Amino acid sequence: QALRQISQRTISTAARRQVENRVPEHQKLFQEDNGLPVHLKGGAKDALLYRATMGLTMFGTAYAIYYLIVASMPKQ
Repeated sequence: QALRQISQRTISTAARRQVENRVPEHQKLFQEDNGLPVHLKGGAKDALLYRATMGLTMFGTAYAIYYLIVASMPKQ
């Protein structure tokens, strides 16, 4: 009983932050015709994540091809 009252009091009296609506500014950013693909319009962070993803993809592909070649060779 006491635990339930404490949890209800904590939830009901928690300070509520007002979150600013930033959708219109994001819409302007992503709809701007600046020649960039949409997945790079977020700036340097997006470019870094894109390059890291492509690097890992290339590494994984090369690794898989290497082990397919190794597995296809007969053991001596």
